[in-house]
Order: sequence, then C-alpha cells, then structure tokens
Amino acid sequence: MTFNGWLQILVYCGILLLLVKPLGAYMTLVFSGGRTFLSPVFGPIERGLYALAGTSEREEQHWTAYAFSVLMFNLAGFLLLYGILRLQDVLPMNPAGLASPGPELSFNTAVSFVANTNWQSYGGESTMSYFSQMTGLAVQNFASAATGMAIAIGLIRAFSRASGKAIGNFWVDTTRATLYILLPLCVVLTLIYVSLGVPQTFSAYVNATTLEGVQQTIAVGPVASQLAIKMLGTNGGGFFNANSAHPFENPDSISNMIQMLSIFAIGAAFTNVFGRMVGNQRQGWAILASMGILFLAGVTVVYWAEASGNPIMHTLGLSGGNMEGKEVRFGVVMSSLFAVITTAASCGAVNAMHGSFTALGGLIPLINMQLGEVIVGGVGAGFYGIVLFIIVAVFVAGLMVGRTPEYLGKKIEGKDMKMALLAILCLPLAMLIFTAVASVLPSAVASIGTAGPHGFSEILYAYTSAAANNGSAFGGLSANTPWFNITLGIGMLMGRFLVIIPALAIAGSLVAKKTVPASAGTFPTDGPLFVGLLVGTIMIVGGLTFLPSLALGPVVEHLMMIAGQTF
Repeated sequence: MTFNGWLQILVYCGILLLLVKPLGAYMTLVFSGGRTFLSPVFGPIERGLYALAGTSEREEQHWTAYAFSVLMFNLAGFLLLYGILRLQDVLPMNPAGLASPGPELSFNTAVSFVANTNWQSYGGESTMSYFSQMTGLAVQNFASAATGMAIAIGLIRAFSRASGKAIGNFWVDTTRATLYILLPLCVVLTLIYVSLGVPQTFSAYVNATTLEGVQQTIAVGPVASQLAIKMLGTNGGGFFNANSAHPFENPDSISNMIQMLSIFAIGAAFTNVFGRMVGNQRQGWAILASMGILFLAGVTVVYWAEASGNPIMHTLGLSGGNMEGKEVRFGVVMSSLFAVITTAASCGAVNAMHGSFTALGGLIPLINMQLGEVIVGGVGAGFYGIVLFIIVAVFVAGLMVGRTPEYLGKKIEGKDMKMALLAILCLPLAMLIFTAVASVLPSAVASIGTAGPHGFSEILYAYTSAAANNGSAFGGLSANTPWFNITLGIGMLMGRFLVIIPALAIAGSLVAKKTVPASAGTFPTDGPLFVGLLVGTIMIVGGLTFLPSLALGPVVEHLMMIAGQTF
C-alpha cells in the first residue's frame, strides 16, 4: 500500500461526500412533488403518463396496493424482455445477425435485468443485438432502478408520517424517479462518456486487418448510453463481456472515477433524503457513517491483500502486488476500490476479474454481498436494506434496557421485527441452499473452472451474487447451463421480492402508528453509540450466518496460499 494509493481512495470519498447534500436536496424536492428546473420540460410528459395509466399524483396507495403495483410492473417488464430476447432474430437493429438466446438463458437474463441484478451468462457483444440491448436491457435498467427508488421513498414516508394509511403512489414515484433523476443524469453521463471515447453508434461491427494480416471483428454499438444507466442505476450489466475492464466501456482513469462515483451517488444521497424528510438530517448522516465504516474496512482489506500479492509468486522471484486479472491502466488500487464499491452496491460491474483476486481480496466482495449490500447498496435497495438492520438494532437495544423499542418516535413491535428478519433471512436461504446442492450435483460441479476451495468459492459467489442482486462473478464458472440459468434466476427473484414485500409491509405498519415524542429515556439514533450498534448488528446478524461457508472457500484458500500450496 502506498500514500498515492490512499490519496486516490480519499479523493474518491471526498468527491462522493460533496455530492450527497445537493443530490439529496434535489431528490427530496422531486419526491415531495416540488417544482424543479426540469418541470417545464417533463411536467407535461409526467401528467400525460399519469393520464395514460389512469392515476393521479394526488392518489395514494395502501402498502398492499403499492406492493401489488410493484409486482405487476415487474411482471410486465419480465414478459416484455423475455419476448424481445426470444424474438431477437426477427427483430430489427441486428446488423451482426445474432440468433435468439435459448429459453433458459432468456429466462435468466429477463429475471436478472428486472431484478436489478444483471447477471450475464453470455457475452454481450456476441449474443445481444442492438435492439435487445437498448429496448430490452437498457429499458429494464431504468425500470428496475426506479422500482428500488420508489420502495425506499415509500418506506421513508412511513417514518415521516403519523396515523396514516398510505405510503405514496408507486406509479408516481417511479415516473418521477425516471424523468427527473435517472434520465437527465444519464443524458449528461452519456455525453461525458462519448467525449472520453466510449462508442455510441448504430453502425455494424468493424472488420479490421491486424499488423499480422489477420482479420478481426471489432464490436461497437450504442455503448455510452447503456454504460450511463448501468452505473447510475447500479445495474452493472456490460455491453461487452469484459464489462468495465473493456477499453470501449472504461477508457481511462477519468471514466473509471466517474463510473465509481455513479455507482454510489444515488444510494449515498438517499441517506440525506431520509434525514430531510424525517426532519433531522443527523439521522441520515448517522446511517451514512455506518455505511462508511464498513466500506472503508472492506477497502483496507482488499487493497492490503492485493498490494501484498501472492507469497507463492514471491518465492519465484516475482515481487509486487497481485496484477493477475487487472488492467494496467487502473492498477491495484483502483481495481481494489472498484471491486469493493461494486459489491457494496448491487451493481456488479467490474473493471478487474474478481476470480483472480487473492483469497482475502475475493473474500470482501463476497461478504459485502452476503450482508445484503447495505453498504450504500443499490439505488433505493441499499437504503431499505439497511432499515431492516436498523429495526433489528433498535429492537435489541430496547430489550437490553427494558424499554419498548422505538425509532424516530415509531414503536417497533413484534410484527415489524418478524418482517425484518424474514427479509434478512431470505438471502442466506437462497444463497446457501442452492450452493449446497450445486456443490454435490455432478452437472453443476462440471461447470467449475478451478479445483479445490476456489472451485467451491465460484459456486458460492454465483449464488451469493444472484440472491444479493449484484451480478458480478468469479469468472471460472461456466454458468450458461440449464441448471445454473434456472436456479440463479430463482435466487434473483427471492433476493429481490422476498425483501421488497416485507419492507413494504413494515412501511404499512409504521405509517399507521402515532409518533411518540422523545423523552429522557429515548435511545438517541443520531450519534456514535447508535452507529456502533448498527455496525455491530450488521456484522453479527448478517456476517456470522455465512462464516462456515466462507471457511470452506476463501479462508481455506488463503491458508493454503500462505503455506505455499497450490491446487
């Protein structure tokens, strides 16, 4: 580790913190129905969409109606995307003449993009046409991100209101998230990426002759526009198979920094939105501080592990950090930082191959996802994910002091705790059961690319990534098989909607409660004590669940590495 490396990390953190308040203030204005500088442009479009949908910004929904709208919206998106993929060979904008993906791969891909996972069991440039990329995948990138933002806002309203019945209107929230936040930012980011050299064209792939006289096909396409939303919406699915390690998706250090900031920007700003809407910005800063502690701890471990390198290589006279699977233009520090960011959020985009990291370097991305990606997390999803742990934390604190647990004046009751634990426990259920079955199923084991503990880690990482709606992978696993396409798809659905529904149920419970005034015995939730309690709860409840599985994979691999054993 070097001073220059830490300086790059601190610069990133500093810029991100500078974005939190202005973006949070703007998002609060948007979701509160206030007039913004974009209202003259998008206001008529917004009202037209409401009329088309048969709703109004003045209509609000009970949590059950809100949840039903979420499910129907996502079901429609799944069916539309599945149809586009299955009919790709007869649809326009397919200059490469690519065939339609098979039914299992189409199912997996449709679920993946609807669930904001963007797991890709295929190479983008060799499988998807321009039409599929733009009207299918990119549209769902917007829709899935807006869905997560809407649910987070519905939950925030539950804390800011008292004795109510409604938590907002899903159709209004998703429309505003798309028109006023995602779309304008993506237009700006697309123009920036194009200026940095990212392709944005409908032309056919380029055929070139190399210096050796060999014919080579260079894939291009509408890359910049999809790159913008895949990062900002924490979707992560790459236009190219190499994702953000490809020079056409991530040309240089400037584009790399912009992409990393895009991943965390909205998720971090949601903590500020929360503070503003509940009338106490210190509450939002306390949540962001908890996220920051876990984030910096993860960055430190990964950076140290990758900078230290592999001792087996050192005995052969090859000193220095671990550069396997990394791009020279990014190096160890930016590859390590990107890996922690993309797995702390539900993004999954990569600028280096996580499967080539050292054992401890690959351990932290796994833990980030297994914690539920609450360290900033996906747009909206990270916020309602950490609220589940907040409920557990204040419930435990209340039991320790013999008081009825409460948070922001709302009493936390048994039914709230049950819903929170249901959402938290669905992740290990999806991750570990499928991992256990796949580890002994011959057809699944045949897809492993590496023997020994790393092979087990490949399977564990795949199901962890799917259930956590991340989408990154240890690249040695050949996942384009019927078993993995179907079971990973089921894991994505469980990880997405078995968290969303309990979160909305909690919102419905909280919005109906009266706000109890703070008293001398009220546990303060905007200070260091609460931050420590929340971090501890996340690590104990979220982390210990996965300790045995991690011991079988990355931990054993690390012990073998320091003992000089290969596999």
